[in-house]
Amino acid sequence: MTVGTDSPAQARSTAPPCAPEPRDRHPEAAPGPAGPDENAGFAGLHPDDLPDGLVIADETGRVVCFNAAASRITAVPGDRALGLPLDQALPLEDLKGRRWWTLTDPYGGLAIRRGQPERNLLLPGGREVLVSATYVRERPTGPVRRVVVSLRGTEARRRTERSHAELIATVAHELRSPLTSVKGFTATLLGKWERFSDEQKRLMLETVDADAGRIKRLIAELLDISRIDSGRLEVRRQPVDIAAAIGRHVQVHTTGGQSPDRFFVRIRPGLPDLWADPDKIDQILGNLLENAVRHGEGTVTIEVAPARAGDDGEQGTEVTVSDEGPGIPEESMSRVFTRFWRGSKRGGTGLGLYIVKGVVEAHGGTITVGRGPGGGAEFRFILPVGTPAHLL
Repeated sequence: MTVGTDSPAQARSTAPPCAPEPRDRHPEAAPGPAGPDENAGFAGLHPDDLPDGLVIADETGRVVCFNAAASRITAVPGDRALGLPLDQALPLEDLKGRRWWTLTDPYGGLAIRRGQPERNLLLPGGREVLVSATYVRERPTGPVRRVVVSLRGTEARRRTERSHAELIATVAHELRSPLTSVKGFTATLLGKWERFSDEQKRLMLETVDADAGRIKRLIAELLDISRIDSGRLEVRRQPVDIAAAIGRHVQVHTTGGQSPDRFFVRIRPGLPDLWADPDKIDQILGNLLENAVRHGEGTVTIEVAPARAGDDGEQGTEVTVSDEGPGIPEESMSRVFTRFWRGSKRGGTGLGLYIVKGVVEAHGGTITVGRGPGGGAEFRFILPVGTPAHLL
């Protein structure tokens, strides 16, 4: 790597965190880093305002910019890094222990290269960091004027990887039980059909049907999570009778063996017309009522009232579902809507409330959790009426 003639000590004594450099006048050249008279940077942005580490080396290979995030990620003070050769300020190695800047040779390598894609590299001590680089040239095959390096910590990626691993493990566990049941009963029926009575056959087929439905619901949850995480969850708005939807869900629970006296539904007058996705509303109500019945105790109260949604005071509908059980511990309330959260009674995938929050927010609404009047958990979501523009 080519280095300049000034000593690092001289550079550090005179250079600010991002030392000044003349702006390129060639149309293909990128702007230079902010100097001492340009504290506002580009469009009012200072390098220290960037969330990622920014390191810039000039045409001689010496560092002229080392922002605060780069100092935090590398544990190298900015004033110490300024003026050093890039390979000394950032002594990076790949996962095989090879010196990265020697391997890539940004200043002496192929003139057609534009940079390096993001990859995992190692800092001294073995700490991983995500690094990408751009080579700035005055013309496409000209000499490198600047090397711009972006640094990011790996903590967020590691958390994502752990979350994906947990999701895969949960899915594998949840699928194994019903698939084992389906496989076992179908194999038994196929091999010994004539040995079973009609009643026994019906019982086994009903079990297979229930387990197949469980698998179908799990796959639907996974698809919903994928759409929520990617921002592709579609909402097909139609007029929704929220009171009728609640009545249907209560009837499902009473038909399944719950006492009708366990549910108390209160519909406040003056509800605005609600435009929402009926299937998604059923999904929200189904999850919240299931949680209240399974994890709560006493009376499950469902209240619907007019409300104001959003900062602009738009009309909305507020739905509150509460029970009289032990409630959710205060220290757990911040985690209720995260993946894999489960209450004190184990069971389920722990994905339902995560999906509920994503569905409510896809409608432009909000959802909160707290303690109800009876001491149990209380979930409250507010949806804007969502009236289509052509009807306003």
